[in-house]
Amino acid sequence: MFADSVSQTIKVWINGQEVQDGGYVIDGKTYVPIREFNGLVKWDGDTNKVKFIKPNVHIFLFKGDTVFGNVNKGKLKFNVFCQVDSLTEHISSVKVAITDPSGNVKDIQSQDLGSDQKDNFWFRTYDFTYDFKTAGKYKVGFYMKASKNTDYELVSEKVITALN
Repeated sequence: MFADSVSQTIKVWINGQEVQDGGYVIDGKTYVPIREFNGLVKWDGDTNKVKFIKPNVHIFLFKGDTVFGNVNKGKLKFNVFCQVDSLTEHISSVKVAITDPSGNVKDIQSQDLGSDQKDNFWFRTYDFTYDFKTAGKYKVGFYMKASKNTDYELVSEKVITALN
């Protein structure tokens, strides 16, 4: 049985973006869908357990040997260095992609990790050229795949601001 007086739908914002499905307040506690926190979610139906995997991921952007964050509009050759630690579960693969201000996503590079994966590792993309066509915020995302049969999930992101 569901009573409106016990729960209410609320708007939830995480890092300046509204959560699509919002959240709920039930008996004075706030509930938000766990998938909204950028990590891997593993559901085990046999034990009715959810595992949330959110390692520390540090993303550095390199133009040659120089670290950068803002760019001018136009083409730029760079690579992405990701440092991952505190990974508590085995994952299948990783991927780096960039999202433009309009929401268009371009995959940069992915890699299967195999069975020798550790709880901390580094992943660096090859140099690639990207065209920052418009001014605005571009997001470089680091994604993980829990297993070969699952989709990539965003775990961390870094913002590049393209200036006029």
